[in-house]
Amino acid sequence: MSLLNTILLLVTALLIPGLVNRTRARLSGRRGIRFAQHLYDVRLLLRKGAVYSPTVSALFRAAPSVVLGTALVAALMIPVGGLPPLLSFEGDLVVFAYVLALGRFALVLAALDTGSAFEGMGASREALYGALLEPALMLSLGTLALLTGHVSFARIFAESAPGDPETTVVLLLAAVLLMKIVFAESGRIPVDDPRTHLELTMIHEVMCLDYCGVDLAFIRMAGWLKTAALSMLAANAAAAALSLGWWAAAPLAVVLTGLSVGLVESTRARNKLARNTTFLLTVAALAFVLFFTGCLLRLNIGIQ
Repeated sequence: MSLLNTILLLVTALLIPGLVNRTRARLSGRRGIRFAQHLYDVRLLLRKGAVYSPTVSALFRAAPSVVLGTALVAALMIPVGGLPPLLSFEGDLVVFAYVLALGRFALVLAALDTGSAFEGMGASREALYGALLEPALMLSLGTLALLTGHVSFARIFAESAPGDPETTVVLLLAAVLLMKIVFAESGRIPVDDPRTHLELTMIHEVMCLDYCGVDLAFIRMAGWLKTAALSMLAANAAAAALSLGWWAAAPLAVVLTGLSVGLVESTRARNKLARNTTFLLTVAALAFVLFFTGCLLRLNIGIQ
């Protein structure tokens, strides 16, 4: 069952970018690229060698492997519905958040290692947004832990069947908040635009300007895994709220993320940089309200 869980999670990671591209193309009236174009692009990058500036150190060369490794370890902690994940232990929800933070830290250091003003600017923004997102992510995960009394993803989603309308609403709101975190963590509109080529407005992509070949392929695959892991958390919360089985979690993660990201990127522009801080602080504030509500439910205090 752990093997099935891992396969479903990896398939989800591969399907989400394709559905995003197809949704965006259809909504803009274009035929668009083929569904698996992102896989062909990464295959092409894996066949190429890497070119390094003489000013960078071993830190720059090691960062893509660290980013991919941390994303893979974090993804292996996520269950698909009630299926057991490959990595599961008490407190893994805390480790999950900080394993992702380790990957961000490695990429930020690599960007600073280049000595580029543009990459340093992107690293500064990434560090700021990561610091603002971390409370929202921890409070959202803490809410799920409060509802079940467990601090392991496997036990949380194995025992998170709602018993009353209040719990159902909290689980759905947790799914919505996790989806907002997906937009920010994956560098999507409204926080960032992965299609932009203007360095002054780039955040995540500007940190990867000096990477090419296999290193760039590692960074892209890490992004797929991180998006799939966070999307699966949102899908698990929604499936638990709607009393759906484990079989519904993976399709729900693909459809929710693929359609929502494609829809948002087709209908609105990215935020001004000054508004990103407000957006992330709002997400953190909503996560705090949700956590407080979970505390009230845990203490059996009525909400009127």
